[in-house]
Amino acid sequence: MSRKLITDAQNTWCPRCGNFAIQHTLKDVLTGMEEEGRSQDNVVLVTGIGCHGKMADYLNINSFYAIHGRTIPVATGIKIANPDLSVICCAGDGDAYAEGLTHMIFAAKRNIDITLIVHDNRVYGLTTGQYTPTSPLNFHGRSTPAGSLEKPFNPLELALVSGSTFIARAYTRKLDHLRSTLREAIDHRGFSFVDVLQICATYYNMTESYNARVYELEDHDPADFNAACAKMREWDYSSDAAIALGTFYRTSAPTFDEEFSKGRQGDEERKGAIAALLDQRV
Repeated sequence: MSRKLITDAQNTWCPRCGNFAIQHTLKDVLTGMEEEGRSQDNVVLVTGIGCHGKMADYLNINSFYAIHGRTIPVATGIKIANPDLSVICCAGDGDAYAEGLTHMIFAAKRNIDITLIVHDNRVYGLTTGQYTPTSPLNFHGRSTPAGSLEKPFNPLELALVSGSTFIARAYTRKLDHLRSTLREAIDHRGFSFVDVLQICATYYNMTESYNARVYELEDHDPADFNAACAKMREWDYSSDAAIALGTFYRTSAPTFDEEFSKGRQGDEERKGAIAALLDQRV
């Protein structure tokens, strides 16, 4: 019998929060994987600090609470220790793009086989409304009541130039697309990065704006680096341009965990050869 994936822990997310969509989508994806013979015991969820972090309380799978910005190094250690595990990171935009930005860049560079799902509501929701690296210019929040002075960066473009082998964007109001995107990301061998436009209903509700502007990619070749970059640049996270959803880039490359395992095996072989030589000398 399948386990009950939604726990009985009291849920404290705000009504209409986009995290509910990600939670239930992950539940569906994990259920589908189990039906195909992939045990949920071989899945580990790592979360950071923020509203998204409560996912570890609300999904009944192996989980690890990391500190702010440190989901990726924890996930990397888990994957290296047991390469057979499917390791999923849930992080916020403040968690991944501010405190954890260096870790994200190096995970992409190394192509470690983990999946990073960024709950990108473009605001620090847990601490009630400060701006983040993806908040638009002139964002009015608790820390910038007169409007922020910083332009947002484009996390998809950053992931591309850093070496990520799977890059996608989804939206919490497009559930079928979100479900298929997350499944594709988890199945990909290598560093999978999914920026999810996640509605914060309380401090930065972009529902109407996103509903009017999102569209799903068609006739796009995700193997084309230059085409992926061009599509990513259509929207800069600040303008009112149309917002593409889908898989922008996908390629195959050796993963860090595979190469690390080969190196560890080589070390053991070298130790064995040295021990044999020492025995001969004795």
